[in-house]
Amino acid sequence: MKRILICWIGNTDLQASEGVDVGAGPIAQALDTREFDEIFLISDYEDTRVKPYLNWIKKRTSTPHKLFYRQLSSPTHFGEIYEIAASVCQEALDQYGDQTELTFHLSPGTPAMAAIWIILAKTRFPAELIESSRAYGVQTASVPFDISAEFLPTLLQKPDAQLRSLSEEKPTESANFENIIYRSPAIARVVEKAKRAAVRDIPVLFEGESGTGKELFARAIHQNSPRKEGPFIAVNCGAIHPNLVESELFGHKKGAFSNAHEDRKGHFEEADGGTIFLDEIGELPKDMQVRLLRVLQEKEVVRLGESKPRKVDVRIVAATNRTLIEEVSEGRFREDLFYRLVVAYLKLPPLRERTGDMGLLINHSLELINQENEAQPGYKYKKISIGARNLILNYHWPGNIRELQNTLRRAMVWTDGETLTKQDIEEALLPAFGKRDEDILNRPLDTDFSLPDLIDEVAKHYLNRALKESKTKKEAAELVGLPSYQTLTNWAKKHGVAIDNKRK
Repeated sequence: MKRILICWIGNTDLQASEGVDVGAGPIAQALDTREFDEIFLISDYEDTRVKPYLNWIKKRTSTPHKLFYRQLSSPTHFGEIYEIAASVCQEALDQYGDQTELTFHLSPGTPAMAAIWIILAKTRFPAELIESSRAYGVQTASVPFDISAEFLPTLLQKPDAQLRSLSEEKPTESANFENIIYRSPAIARVVEKAKRAAVRDIPVLFEGESGTGKELFARAIHQNSPRKEGPFIAVNCGAIHPNLVESELFGHKKGAFSNAHEDRKGHFEEADGGTIFLDEIGELPKDMQVRLLRVLQEKEVVRLGESKPRKVDVRIVAATNRTLIEEVSEGRFREDLFYRLVVAYLKLPPLRERTGDMGLLINHSLELINQENEAQPGYKYKKISIGARNLILNYHWPGNIRELQNTLRRAMVWTDGETLTKQDIEEALLPAFGKRDEDILNRPLDTDFSLPDLIDEVAKHYLNRALKESKTKKEAAELVGLPSYQTLTNWAKKHGVAIDNKRK
């Protein structure tokens, strides 16, 4: 077991090394009275004060130390302090594994820093909390409350009035919307809009990356609509062979083609009186887009091989992982059909933008998968370790919720133990990791290889993503770890990435 002390360097610690009459300072006090295998020190002070302090503390103790210099815009900025402290804790766990015993020192630094240590210790990184003073020495701090650290940065940055408003306006839970697991404002707004659209008999279009829950939302809309007693028919437009799309959607008459041995209803007739969910609608061939437009306009279908129209009363909910307006501009999707579908438009954010939801989704998915497998002979109810949870929290999840749940399923099937470890999750993620490494790190060093070209390719990719996933240049710079929006602008110019001049 490795015992690691993690703390900020405070002004009193620096004064102690400078000869000011303040005693030994909180950090030196802790090292004088307690044993640790290593100390991780975090500082945003200038080097001219920190380097002499490190030399001073090295003479007082044999405990090895590691310094993490992290610049803060303010020593009371909760969001920045949280991100920095959490990253240092994660580095300790990455270095020493699950057999790490963390201790956080509350006394050095600002009250905001102490508050973050308390919250991290009670949630993401269980740890002992200590405090010290000249009068009472070093003591274990007893803190009785627990709160979600994952959601803290967003929570603390909101003014009280906005928080009250968000709490009061959160939609009331109802059938099927309760199956949407969320806490983030981003999803809360989508749920509220979806509930308002549900009670109105209008087309709805969902856009979002694969795995973001578009069908779950579509079913919730149906269950909360006046059509809830009618059928809900889900159709994956991308999975139908182009030659069969017309027959599948609109039906056919016996003998209409070689294998048409009997009359058959299409999906629209099956959905009569209810809702049809057209997933991946952007995959529909152009001629079928014309037919679909007629259904929306005339509320009738014509079976393949017939000429007589049949009336249908169907509500359309459509979904796509493409940006449909771009498909229209490039001529792959009909403009008139687009505007028919987009009466109610809802965009589902990817998992990486759902601040505060990941912990809830981990817990919900674990419970769901445990229930799925509990009837299997010899199955053991699975929990998750701190290291495994933190790996999940820090992973990008390009496949969103679907990828998260399938990764947990693989890990829970493969492990014989009752606790999922970090290694179990890493092994479950190997296919995704392997492809990235092969693409970037294992390219052949032949005559066509160019390191500058590869760096340029990577820079363009992440700069474009950061600009797409942020509202301001400052936010984009933070996403890719650049110090300022001016630096982001310089990088964009260097690598030929366009930035909208209207963007702040």
